[in-house]
Amino acid sequence: MVAGWFTHDSGEEDFRLLGTRCTTCSSVFFPREDTFCRNPACSGGELAEVPLSKRGRVWSYTDGRYRPPAPYVSDPGTQWEPYTLVAVELAAERMVVLGQAVPGVTVADLAVGMEVEVVPGVLDEGARTDTVLTTWHWRPVAVSS
Repeated sequence: MVAGWFTHDSGEEDFRLLGTRCTTCSSVFFPREDTFCRNPACSGGELAEVPLSKRGRVWSYTDGRYRPPAPYVSDPGTQWEPYTLVAVELAAERMVVLGQAVPGVTVADLAVGMEVEVVPGVLDEGARTDTVLTTWHWRPVAVSS
């Protein structure tokens, strides 16, 4: 299934963010770019869809202690719960991608340089409709001993 910014065919192990790579200068973009190369030094324009690295390292993180405005989806009738934002450096693509940590992960659970992986998440389960809006989350990678 392709959803524009990410893809997964059959579960979490196949989940990947999708970007685009300029075929002229090899610059990678996320969110994807379908019109032109955003590299100001490049005159190329042909872009190819590429799956981004599944894992990266925490570059920065913080907690969100306020209810953000639309288009963020939240029920104003429920109590607000803070969430954790994580900026993750993808070394192969030489870029930083921002996203939420999986529910339950707080700033106390993170450290700069920690390895994390991208996993599917739910943005809104459509209480008024049967639509489920999906997104991506960053999850710390378990360290094996």
